[in-house]
Amino acid sequence: MEVVDRIKDTIGSDPVVLFMKGTPDFPQCGFSAQAVAALRACGTEFSAVNIFEDPELREALKSFSNWPTYPQLYVGGELVGGCDIIVEMYHSGELAKLLEQGDAA
Repeated sequence: MEVVDRIKDTIGSDPVVLFMKGTPDFPQCGFSAQAVAALRACGTEFSAVNIFEDPELREALKSFSNWPTYPQLYVGGELVGGCDIIVEMYHSGELAKLLEQGDAA
């Protein structure tokens, strides 16, 4: 399967997907840890993809999303953004609303 097809399959298979460095229980960067904390604080279930396990996916996702950094959060198959956006949306209450609208919570 082509890497772009794998990306599309991943973001289409779960309502909330976080591409991150490490895993939710063992994030390997502070930005990924903050994103996980915001999602957990909202009480949402999410799938996580450790980009370190798939270098081809890690590089292709940057082009696919037109977003150069990680983590990257997808809700309902759409890119929400990275750490700063996730944390900002969490503090404003927008993240919880988005997750509820997407039946992700």
